[in-house]
Amino acid sequence: MDKNLILNELKNYNSNGKYTSKEILGQPELWIKVWKSVKKRGKEIAKFIDKAKNNNNLHVILTGAGTSAFIGEVLEGSFQKETGIITKAVPTTDLVTHPGLYFQDNKDILLISFARSGNSPESAKAIQLAEQLSHKILNLVITCNEESSLIDVVKDTENLIFLLPPEADDKGLAMTGSFTSMLLTGLLISQIGFANEKESEVSLLIKYGEKIFNNYLSPLKHVAELEIERAIFLGSGFLKGVARESHLKLQELTDGKIICKYDSFLGFRHGPKAVINEKSLVTYLFSNNKYVNRYEADLVKAISQGRKPIFSIGVMENKIENVDLDLNIILGDGKSKLGEEFLPVVSVLPAQILGFFKSIQFGLNPDSPSESGMIHRVVQGVNIYSYAKEKN
Repeated sequence: MDKNLILNELKNYNSNGKYTSKEILGQPELWIKVWKSVKKRGKEIAKFIDKAKNNNNLHVILTGAGTSAFIGEVLEGSFQKETGIITKAVPTTDLVTHPGLYFQDNKDILLISFARSGNSPESAKAIQLAEQLSHKILNLVITCNEESSLIDVVKDTENLIFLLPPEADDKGLAMTGSFTSMLLTGLLISQIGFANEKESEVSLLIKYGEKIFNNYLSPLKHVAELEIERAIFLGSGFLKGVARESHLKLQELTDGKIICKYDSFLGFRHGPKAVINEKSLVTYLFSNNKYVNRYEADLVKAISQGRKPIFSIGVMENKIENVDLDLNIILGDGKSKLGEEFLPVVSVLPAQILGFFKSIQFGLNPDSPSESGMIHRVVQGVNIYSYAKEKN
């Protein structure tokens, strides 16, 4: 079984990465636990969302820092479409520096905060600023840590706290299971009125995740052994946020030794394509929407006619015509079809795996790859200042 590759790799490196490996491999099992947790609290969540909708001029802001912010980026379109509420993804790092751009006294805000630890200083400050500047604020906190400081900040009968299973609280530096489990939670909450019907989607996600672990670990280990200096991840729509998370995952797990970029398929044409050279890895995260696939296939063709990367990977649900890459990671059997908005949950796995193997190849510890100590599991050194609303 390919899954043993990661476990065997650990034995050769004094168990460096023991947490990260388990957290990557444990995601499919974690997803079913998330599904059960959301289903169990379905009525409570639906009541909360309905109550929020009754507020005047309601806007939803999806927020978090770093990887947690990318969850909102993936969910923005889906949440707005499913709830009918104006929705925007804004990182806490932007809310804290420029709160007046997002919080106004004529708006009611449903602030949905995603946080692995919930102890980043910007997280609590963003909530405080929302309360200071908005007409009314409701909070939904989705966190993996039962001791999160955010829980104390929003303890109120009007707010809602959703605590994920303990396994979602990654011990490694890089967020893996915490990212996909919070993302899945957000997706299910956005469709809470139909949550009971989403079990088939979750089952398919689990099937696809296990297929990657059972069939594609060896090919991805081979890719990690190549002399890669740059890596580009491309995705559109729901998958652009996953391309962003993928680029961060490989970059932080290799301690910046591989410089990574991300973009949408069409956006990449407008200048960023110049980054490709003969030591670049290009990973295409394909939609399962045939209309979108036409644009995606055109870009693959265009890149193949220019400067060629050292290797190209395609992550797709089913085989896409007119796409010829070095490695096709095909999730489905040609018959199954996952809701397009759920595809991001599983499409990030190849980047996590690449990052793990490449980290070990560089002699790093995937659990704590930052040799200088510059990057920490919970951000450090951020000073928080009081904010006074500017007068017109």
